[in-house]
Amino acid sequence: MTPTRACAFLMMTVVLHTCMSFASAEETKTLRVGVVTFLSGPGASANGIPGRDAADLTFDALNSGALPAPYRTKGFGGNPIEWVMIDEAGPASISVTEYRNLVQRRGVDIVIGYISSANCLAVAPVAEELRTLTVFFDCGTSRVFEESTYRYVFRTASHATMDSVAAAKYVTESLPTLARIAGINQNYAWGQDSWRDFAASMKVLAPQIEVATSQLPKLFVGQYGAEISALLASNAELIHTSFWGGDLQAFLLQAVPRDLFKRSHLLLTAPDIHKLWGQIPDGTIVGLRGPHSVFAPDSELNRWFKNAYERRYGAAPLYPAYHMVQAILGTKAAYEKAKSANGGRAPDQDQIAAAFQRLTFETPSGITKMALGNGHQGIQGTAYGLSKMVDGKLTITNVRRYLAEEVNPPEGMKSEEWIRSGFPR
Repeated sequence: MTPTRACAFLMMTVVLHTCMSFASAEETKTLRVGVVTFLSGPGASANGIPGRDAADLTFDALNSGALPAPYRTKGFGGNPIEWVMIDEAGPASISVTEYRNLVQRRGVDIVIGYISSANCLAVAPVAEELRTLTVFFDCGTSRVFEESTYRYVFRTASHATMDSVAAAKYVTESLPTLARIAGINQNYAWGQDSWRDFAASMKVLAPQIEVATSQLPKLFVGQYGAEISALLASNAELIHTSFWGGDLQAFLLQAVPRDLFKRSHLLLTAPDIHKLWGQIPDGTIVGLRGPHSVFAPDSELNRWFKNAYERRYGAAPLYPAYHMVQAILGTKAAYEKAKSANGGRAPDQDQIAAAFQRLTFETPSGITKMALGNGHQGIQGTAYGLSKMVDGKLTITNVRRYLAEEVNPPEGMKSEEWIRSGFPR
């Protein structure tokens, strides 16, 4: 080989090696994930902190390759994960500002978060504007995808209609002679939607039902003396509440001494049961926003999550922790599907979003299907049961399970219309 050809060959080899190194670095770059949950305020202890803990645990396990099948690949498709945690506390306007900071200043690739329905409604259009993959892990309002269409926004947990419809089915099956119901729910999207769907479902399933009163106090107000008086005066046989976090704890602490639940059955659609084990009266109807916690299946993935969580934090995971790991694993599945379709190269936002759409994936609480909202809204089945203290431990008895298709509207049909029409499939 002549010196000129040898030089040219050497240069080509260096260029090729350099290009391959750049490609390899791009394919294994660290992904920055913004995680948003309540770290302070009334929503933190029972909802936000369990979500934070589940995120820390799951990302650590993913980076070390500690998860069981089908999630043994490290990180997201071999890419290590760096996560940035911020506090959701504050009004929706603050959440929007913090979201912009996460994407534009702190350079996150993906955002996973939000417990407040108001925050989800406010953040979704901004995520679309910034073209950033955003996965809601916990907020419940059905309005997110029933009132708008998004490309980059997904929610892996079922919305509030599932909780309300399943609750109404359980109530009418368990208390067939029920005549009067009442509600106390927070006066914002989650509480309004929950009560609307429950009351409407009860009217369909038991037309003789009378709504005695509906109380809608402000979110996180903390004092419910007037509302409890109204509930006592209503003589309702069942009281529905979608209260969660500090509001639910305050309500129980104030209502139990006034014997409200000696006169009325109590229905809780979103309780933090392991936090409230000494406060929930026996015989309370309990749902956990899906097949989570005590309702979760006995699978390898759930055994890993439950045992790892209890070892690290010394407590059983609440449903917000299940919601968080559900969102992370759904994002991982979508990223890896997109990376595979892209020939092993790092996918862009549009490719990940396309892979997420109508995805089916496994979680500690069973299979999630991205079946609604044009493939952006997840569905699962759910369960309800009755609380009972046994040897100082809160247990759930008389459990009834409902398939996802029984308690979620079909694609293309709004929740209100579906309920009003008698739950057609």
